[in-house]
Amino acid sequence: MKFSLLITVLAGISLTHAAQGQDSPERRRKHYNRQARAYYRGPVRFTAGGGAAFYSGDLGSSLSENLLGGSFSLGLVYLLRPQLVIGSEVTYFQIGAKDQLPERGLAFRGRNVSGETFLRFELLRDEGEFANRQKGASLVKPYVKVGAGLLLYNPKSYRGTTRPDERTVFLDPERNDYPALAVVAPVGLGVVLKLTPKLNATVEGSYYFTTTDHLDDISRRANPGQNDGYGLATLKLEYAPWGR
Repeated sequence: MKFSLLITVLAGISLTHAAQGQDSPERRRKHYNRQARAYYRGPVRFTAGGGAAFYSGDLGSSLSENLLGGSFSLGLVYLLRPQLVIGSEVTYFQIGAKDQLPERGLAFRGRNVSGETFLRFELLRDEGEFANRQKGASLVKPYVKVGAGLLLYNPKSYRGTTRPDERTVFLDPERNDYPALAVVAPVGLGVVLKLTPKLNATVEGSYYFTTTDHLDDISRRANPGQNDGYGLATLKLEYAPWGR
């Protein structure tokens, strides 16, 4: 129920923002930067992507301990001004890990949904973002990203060293309120690849700091003084159905 509610609310906000961005007079008038160069805001680009998710927490942080999971995201991005993009995104992903301490022998699987809003700052100026462009649009644009959002996480812990299957016996949860909510703060690096005037591809790596130590349902059994985190490596497509 919590998963469905989070997805519905974030999807509604995204679609409303998209519609307003296309109908607003702001989208059709010129804006000016500090050098008095004119630019247009937008257009809205819808995004879809997939990739891999990894975990960092009480059980370990290296790839050798990770039982890597997949991720899938939907969202939108919008150009506020040259080099500065705002976006929002909903992501479903799975993470898992085996214990770095063989004598403890714990493992977990977590299925999660996150919703975030972020700012993306492009490291190089793109002439294609100005109204009076002096040359063609950049084909490659590296960027950095920061944001904030909510995470709905639902872990299950067990004893073992491999992925769980139908024979796995899960341990009693440390909390009785799963799926539970936490705040997340993503930071990341990426690059935009211009494919056509309406279609971009992005390659991105992000790490998410969280406010919970129960992302793996293993806190009191391990180190309750340090919060868990996770990372996403994704490939996305960005499509602008309207505008340039």
